[in-house]
Amino acid sequence: MNMEHQKEESRAGSTDKARSAMGHRPLAVFWDMDGTLIDSEPYWHQAEVDLVREHGGDWNADMGWQASGKPLTKVARLMRERGLDLPEDQIPDLLIDGVIAMEERHMPWIEGVRAILTDLVEAGIPSILVTTSPRRMAQAVVAKAPKGAFADYVCGDDGLAQKPDPAPYLHAAGLVGINSPDLMASCLAFEDTLTGITSAVASGATTVAYTGTNPVDTSSGPQFASINSYRGVSLDDLSALIAKRLGRSGPSAAQTC
Repeated sequence: MNMEHQKEESRAGSTDKARSAMGHRPLAVFWDMDGTLIDSEPYWHQAEVDLVREHGGDWNADMGWQASGKPLTKVARLMRERGLDLPEDQIPDLLIDGVIAMEERHMPWIEGVRAILTDLVEAGIPSILVTTSPRRMAQAVVAKAPKGAFADYVCGDDGLAQKPDPAPYLHAAGLVGINSPDLMASCLAFEDTLTGITSAVASGATTVAYTGTNPVDTSSGPQFASINSYRGVSLDDLSALIAKRLGRSGPSAAQTC
């Protein structure tokens, strides 16, 4: 599905698409946080570089991008291996403090995503935040989201197996009463890293790779579709993804939105 092409569809074609999608509205929408809802990955990489500048080591933003989506404990281990002179168990909290300070000054919502969240609220479709970041960071984002945008959230310090394991997404589905594997294809999941995409796909969710912020190529990932912008994306567009997923039999190549 090409968003630019969609804008040029005839009114009749758009009406047909809306009618076909109506019966396939998502049961729920799962959102990764960093790099998918908010363009916070540069904040994380800045916090990492600031730590190295103060405490030594060899680390840069490119290394940070390669670690995107991984648990903070793993990022801390990688930074220690590159010479950061801090106890490994202190590194995650110091990174979190640095990012929260930047987000308090400005929450970097990705353009168009707040409109989608609002549309989902109005349609009665629950959104659930699914992040490897700790709960205090998720709470800060939820607090600044449109009113009622998130039914619940799953965080990296909830004691679950972490991405790329499907456990966070399966738990998120259970929070809104979706407990049957057969229903996961009727749920959408938005992710920006291969780690997160792998997790969401393994859960059975119809997974969309958001490519607008992450410079790391995810085109080889197992996602159902990819999208590089949220601008102009409607509920009908989301429903059409579900309809297409449910209408296909067997494995299919990812489509680009």
